[in-house]
Amino acid sequence: AAAPEAEVSEAASPEAGPSDAKAAGAGPSDAAAPPRPIRVAIVGRPNAGKSTLINTLLGEERLIAFDQPGTTRDSVEIDFERNGRPYKLIDTAGLRRRGKVSDMVEKFSVIKTLQAIEDCNVCVLMLDAGEQVADQDATIAGYILEAGRALVVAVNKWDAVDAAARERLRSELARKLHFLRFARFHFVSALEGTGVGALMRSVDRAYAAATAKLSTPKLSRSLHEAVERQPPPRRGQFRPKMRYAHQGGQNPPVIVIHGTGLDKIGDTYRRYLEGWFREAFSLQGTPLRIEFRSAANPYHDRN
Repeated sequence: AAAPEAEVSEAASPEAGPSDAKAAGAGPSDAAAPPRPIRVAIVGRPNAGKSTLINTLLGEERLIAFDQPGTTRDSVEIDFERNGRPYKLIDTAGLRRRGKVSDMVEKFSVIKTLQAIEDCNVCVLMLDAGEQVADQDATIAGYILEAGRALVVAVNKWDAVDAAARERLRSELARKLHFLRFARFHFVSALEGTGVGALMRSVDRAYAAATAKLSTPKLSRSLHEAVERQPPPRRGQFRPKMRYAHQGGQNPPVIVIHGTGLDKIGDTYRRYLEGWFREAFSLQGTPLRIEFRSAANPYHDRN
């Protein structure tokens, strides 16, 4: 018999992260369902269980899922509704190592997968718990991050590995996918359906975070609180000054900060601000981009 969902699905970063209670609290996830379907691309290496996950969600064998890796060659889009909310599920061919992309069919599959990442709202990156985290997994994650897409990671076939293998895999995830700390990780069995409900709830939250509307007054107030707590480091005798912030885009959220001398702000402080805004506005599950715009300093050239 399948294990209870709570035992298999662990919606958390492989390192310490926000609690489930906080993630389920007030925030972008409380927004009403959008009129258009949420476009969810299921991506990953061949045989990770992408088609199996979709079949489980649909409750029927809509997609071919043989044991042979790579049975899905083209992207397949399926309209689907869950708890009254519409989705469009996109099943893609698995991305292989470049050396194995030897014929036109495989090259076309890679192009379709990258296109699906660009066109979707949320990516579900499928990993096989029975396999080591490979360079290809990190490469796919990099494509998703570069595209700025919301992301949920599903570690599939979790019920088929023992405790020692689980511990090793957690360490690998933390080491090789450390740049995905913004994403939630679920440990599931797509075949049995365990953990799938929690996975889809994280898809909803990631979409809500990616499309959240952030008001200029709230962003500016939060920015001032962040600076008061930890001012940007000085560069020589000058300290960058931040005036206000506004939202510059969605999916992914872009926060534009205005001030003077902001070109002198380094990556460490940028990461601090990113973490601050992510915490303040519950932006779990989506990349977040910070842009700095500096006004001319009228006193810069005066003696």
